[in-house]
Amino acid sequence: MINAKLDVRIEAMNEIRTRFAPSPTGFLHIGGLRTALYAYALAKHGNGDFLLRIEDTDQKRQVKGASEALQGTLRKFGLIWDEFYVQSERQKTGIYEKAAKKLVEEGHAFYCQCKPKNVKEEGFSPDLRDICRDKDYTTGAVKLKVPEGETLSYYDFVHRKEISWNSDTVYDATLLKSDGFPTYHLAMPVDDLDMKISHVLRGHDWLPSTPIHLLVFKYLGGKRPEIGHLTDILSAVTGKKLSKRRDSVFVEQYLDQGYLPEALLNFVMLLGWAPKDNRELFTLSEFVEHFDVNGFQDANPRFLEDKLNWFNGEYIRQLSDEELFKVLKPFVPQGAKAEEVKDIIPLIKDRMKKLSDFSSLASYIFKKSDEIEPLKLTDKYNAHISAATTALKGIEPSKWGLPTINETLSGTISDNGFKTGDFYMDLRGTISGSKYTPPLNETLGPIGKDETIKRLEKGLEKYRN
Repeated sequence: MINAKLDVRIEAMNEIRTRFAPSPTGFLHIGGLRTALYAYALAKHGNGDFLLRIEDTDQKRQVKGASEALQGTLRKFGLIWDEFYVQSERQKTGIYEKAAKKLVEEGHAFYCQCKPKNVKEEGFSPDLRDICRDKDYTTGAVKLKVPEGETLSYYDFVHRKEISWNSDTVYDATLLKSDGFPTYHLAMPVDDLDMKISHVLRGHDWLPSTPIHLLVFKYLGGKRPEIGHLTDILSAVTGKKLSKRRDSVFVEQYLDQGYLPEALLNFVMLLGWAPKDNRELFTLSEFVEHFDVNGFQDANPRFLEDKLNWFNGEYIRQLSDEELFKVLKPFVPQGAKAEEVKDIIPLIKDRMKKLSDFSSLASYIFKKSDEIEPLKLTDKYNAHISAATTALKGIEPSKWGLPTINETLSGTISDNGFKTGDFYMDLRGTISGSKYTPPLNETLGPIGKDETIKRLEKGLEKYRN
């Protein structure tokens, strides 16, 4: 049979229309966020439309509330869609069944009455050609009748190269199940054609299914969208593709840990795409402005958490203290007074990589002495803490503040010939229970005189000779 090559390059469409089409099977994956971002940027850079399509035709895998959660997450990142569709609602109109019947009538598909296999238990069949393809059944599931000896190819606009298969290696895929619900192999092409999608961006794991989709697009007729497969995001630890079994992969996990949406989005946009000038910091609007499909990279990017922390720290420092106070609320200890938190923010802002760092850096300020376990860090602990206790007790309550505290402790160090570093190590360990804190003297003010003395006396009692 003469090879029949499908169109390799699709002529430019007048309007750019992209879509993000998640299945509502759980939280949004980091890779899904990247796909949505690139599809959004591609559309908006060309003054086009970005569509959100919930692909829920596999009812068994659907998770209650997942669709709403996906929409809420996208909104947090500013990825707002122009049109919204739900495949299960479209299924009720008969659009997929109509397409399947068209393919059967034109000889490109057939009815199959074989019992569905449980792939997990039985595995995939080694037979590419279904035994029902020439039996002329008139009912059952609808399967694609893959032609023999054709070259199926397309130009991948992400990898900038032609990719092809011999149809003899492509199996007769199910398009419409016997219950009337379409599979992805039918619903996706039908919707992309009906919605006039111009460009499709999707994960690399869909590449093996592409020849099936090329055939369905061809047989349905109409203008096929350009297709691009994104690179895999690799774990920096294992070097393997990010996996929910091994890695933290869900977007909400990172937001819950205290990563700002703007920082996480900025980090994700550079996982597989690079600007011409090696710039790193982009707002969403700036990314849309500078977006170029030629910036897609072939190499699989690594998810470097240190780099994500750098981005997040940069975005934290761009916030005003008042803005930071608002986003910090979920991470502030219960009962902490707003004014005290606001006083602490300038002391720890430059040290923060995540919003959750507020707890490790500053929670000791809001605790009571019975919640702090003092640390002895030098051999002169008792001398340091005894002298500090006596000196700080002598400060009048009305004068308890940074200037007086600084002057008092400096005098204590000088009068006793203490080494400044060692003195403050023990003082810090006793006041906070940690080796690392924001500038200690600044935090003694919010802690208060009485609480400060209680912590020092607790340390003296614990390490009394």
